[in-house]
Order: sequence, then C-alpha cells, then structure tokens
Amino acid sequence: MTRNLRVVVLGSTGSIGTQTLEVVRWRGWRVVGLAAGRNTELLQQQVRAFHPQVVYTEADPGPLPEGVARAGSAAEVAAWDADVVVAAIPGLAGLEPVRAAVGAGRRVALANKESMVAAGPLLQEEAQKRGATFVPVDSEHSALFQALMGERRVDVAELILTASGGPFLREPADLDSVTPAQALRHPRWAMGPKVTVDSATLMNKGLEVLEAQALFGFPLERIKVLVHPQSYVHGLVRYVDGQIKALMGPTDMRLAIQYALTYPERAPTPLAGEPLPARLDFEAPDLERFPALALAYRAGEQGGLAPAVLNAANEVAVAAFLGGRLGFTGIPKIVESVLARTPAEPLTWENLYAADAWARREAEAML
Repeated sequence: MTRNLRVVVLGSTGSIGTQTLEVVRWRGWRVVGLAAGRNTELLQQQVRAFHPQVVYTEADPGPLPEGVARAGSAAEVAAWDADVVVAAIPGLAGLEPVRAAVGAGRRVALANKESMVAAGPLLQEEAQKRGATFVPVDSEHSALFQALMGERRVDVAELILTASGGPFLREPADLDSVTPAQALRHPRWAMGPKVTVDSATLMNKGLEVLEAQALFGFPLERIKVLVHPQSYVHGLVRYVDGQIKALMGPTDMRLAIQYALTYPERAPTPLAGEPLPARLDFEAPDLERFPALALAYRAGEQGGLAPAVLNAANEVAVAAFLGGRLGFTGIPKIVESVLARTPAEPLTWENLYAADAWARREAEAML
C-alpha cells in the first residue's frame, strides 16, 4: 500500500501539513489534494511542487495550473479519491473535513484533536459504518497506539500521556501578567499559536486526554498525565501485571506523521535522531497552577456536549488572549464558567453545532 500512496493533506500550509509534505517527498508518494487557509503564496508553491488534482483555500488562490481543480470546500478535498487523508486543519474548523473523509471510508491520519474531542462517539459510529479508520498523528497518541499494538485490551491498566509542562512549568510564580510572546516560547516544540498557548495552560493535554478516550475507548479514570520536561517519552501503557511499554524518541513530528501514513509498515527516515537524555524526569501535574487540565477531565466526566463546549470556549478565550483582550489566567476562568452551563441535550450532530455556537457566544460575552 505505501509504495504508491495517494495522499490528501488538509491544512497543508500549517506546521503538520508542511511536515507531512516533507515526508511525502522522502517517500515519493502522490499528493492528490491540498486544502489550506489563507496562505495562498505557500499553497501555490506546494501546487507547483506536488501537482495535486484538487485544491481548496479560504482565499482566492490565483491561477491554478491546467489539470488542477479548485474545490468548493475542504470537505470536498477530504472526500477525494485517496488512500489516506491527513487531517491537520486546527480547531473545530477541521471537523467537517474529517467527517467527510470518514464518510468516504478513508484512512484518516488524525492531527485535529478537536474533532475527536467534540464528536468522538459520532465519528467512531460513522467510521464503523463506512469502513474508515483513524491512525493518530499527535506524538502522544501515536505512542499509545504503538504501545497497545498486539496487546489485549483486558490487560491494560492505564494509559499515560506525557506533557512537557510548557514555558511556565516553574516560573513565573504569578501567571497573571504573562504575555502572549512569553506563552508562545515553547521550550521543546514548534507549533502554531493556538496549540502553543494550549500547551502553556495544559489545556492541550486535557484535550489530548479526551481525544485518547475517544480514540481508544478506555474509561477516563484510566487515562493519566505525567509532566515530562525532556519530552523524550511520548506515551506509556501500564499493564495489569505492572509492566510498562513506552515509546521514546526524538521530538520530531515527522516520525509520527510517517508512521500514520505507512502503518502497519515502518520505513527508514533521513533523521539522525537525538541521543537519549542523561536523565528523564516525571512528575504529577499541578492542577492548581494549571486548572485547565482539571476542566478537561470535568468535561469528559460530564460527557454529552460538555467536551464540545469546553473546546469552543477555550478557542474563544485563547484568541482573546493572543489578541490582548484577556489575561493568561482568564482563559481557564472563562472556560470554567461556560462549561458549568453546558446544555443538557444529548450528543447529536445538530446539538453539537448548536452547543458550539452557544458556547462561543457565551465566552465572547464574558470578555
């Protein structure tokens, strides 16, 4: 399958998208579709380099080469005839394209955690009907996916996600006055601004906990988080006999991206790798300093529409922080207030979109 892989890349001009195209270039695969936001200059470069069959962008991409179709939506690109769809459009904006890829029965290399957080049960139900599969791209979920390989679910005691702790793990003591520029200086990872701020609040890890629950189907109380500043161990699975399997390796997302595309095969890479750190530290997260992580667990325990509400309120609050309209510690406060008033309706597609819109209005009104 992986020799002549046909790949669609959603979010092609973002961090995951550009790294995916590097992996595609290593392997000599065929890019059949690209979807991007408003970075039309980079998209044009990608079109010239990879000659896709179809592209979509939120802005006018300008003239396209002969034989390249312009799609009306990212969802249209996601349903294109391909072997694998890399879902890397950030935020809930990526949900409809993921849903389209699932509806078309594709393998989805999932880098859009928000889709699984907000609509995990609905997407899994649709995947079973259509024969679609999910292979995670996030390094932590890729680690769990690989550590679970060949093991019986009944033998799993707990899943453990690791977190770097972000830029504010120790300092400053008072987080009230930290700036967006400080929050965007992640000590280990190069990511987009929204996910980098989420890493600083530990909301990103909370969303990953909810994603792990939706992907792997284990109860929330069996999914734990450990802070691991070196970010060399990406995820661990503890088994009922006490033994632990862990995936360790360089902090290079291209490894997880390639595995999601080649699974169940593995392929060599040109990466030199990193030496094993002299020490590996692990500690429990400080939920008083980082209340966003506790809020994510609360949303998972509540279930229904609560994860979608959590995600929507957080997206609004993070955007306000980046825009200078909200302090750093105000992010979890807004999320907590909106989450406490989550509508009680069951999780359906219609209710999900209504709850998402409601939560965004409520969060915006608090600014």
